[in-house]
Amino acid sequence: MENQQLKKAGLKVTLPRVKILQILESSDDRHLSAEDVYKLLLEAGDDVGLATVYRVLTQFESAGLVTRHNFEGGHSVFEIDDGEHHDHMVNVDDGTVIEFFNEEIEELQHKIAKKHGVEIVDHSLVLYVKNKK
Repeated sequence: MENQQLKKAGLKVTLPRVKILQILESSDDRHLSAEDVYKLLLEAGDDVGLATVYRVLTQFESAGLVTRHNFEGGHSVFEIDDGEHHDHMVNVDDGTVIEFFNEEIEELQHKIAKKHGVEIVDHSLVLYVKNKK
């Protein structure tokens, strides 16, 4: 499957690209930093450098295979772009990223845009949350 995705995105099929795509698709955590991917590659015994991981993730982003999120704290994470819109909550206590979708929020955003005479073409909603004490 990975080979077809890479070819469809116009990328040459290379071992590092295949390995990185496999990690992104199989990880329990849908939001991985380049460092996370690198650590998972090392744990799997794959010899791929951190610079290569950064380069491949940037290529994947340009090709539309992944989406980069720059959450507060200057930490970029990547997730497979499956074409489904969702928003995020980032836990400021532990960095956990929670995906959610709420139709009421989506409708309200469109109503607000319409009220201002504009149309939403894209948006990103990130809620920063913390654990209840």
